[in-house]
Amino acid sequence: ITLLARDAAPVDRGILPRRLSALALAGAAAALVIMVPWIGFRPDLPDAFADPTFWMKAIYTVGLGAAGFLLAERLSRPGANGRLGWTIAAACAAAIAALAAAQLMTMPSEQMPAAIMGGSWDSCPLLIFVLALPGLAAILWTMRRFAPTRTALAGAAAGLLAGGVSATVYGLHCDENTAPFVAVWYSVGVALTVVAGAIAGSRVLRW
Repeated sequence: ITLLARDAAPVDRGILPRRLSALALAGAAAALVIMVPWIGFRPDLPDAFADPTFWMKAIYTVGLGAAGFLLAERLSRPGANGRLGWTIAAACAAAIAALAAAQLMTMPSEQMPAAIMGGSWDSCPLLIFVLALPGLAAILWTMRRFAPTRTALAGAAAGLLAGGVSATVYGLHCDENTAPFVAVWYSVGVALTVVAGAIAGSRVLRW
């Protein structure tokens, strides 16, 4: 014990948040590098910035990413809880579900299927998942250097962070503008990344 404690220095408590922040930015950059030549930006992107629905999507996905960040930061350490992260994730899910329900209740029944399915339901989740993979891999690799004890849960947190970042970047391409579409298909895309993170984390983060 004396030998182990010799020359011990204080641990920089901010190193993990800084690394996760850098990796979130790197994941966003990687997603952009993949997305731009593959599917490109939406052609009306400058006009979309004035559309409240664009910011509705962005707030939801950034909120999920923020929840994932807090969870990943806490679950990378033994014995820590992620109460704040879970609370933010649940609040984001409840808010988008409430907004989707409100929109559906105020539209004619014949418009509901289009509001939910949009024109890209079959590609949206997969694209979000693919764009998230570089960020997910980098986050998991960094979390290995710390001491997560609940490896599957920590991997799921990494997936939520990577998925939220990816979905935010994907919003620069997607022109779907209904809350029901976002609530279903964006959430499915992020959920795929969360599941992948949990599966990978249970193996990669084992120590």
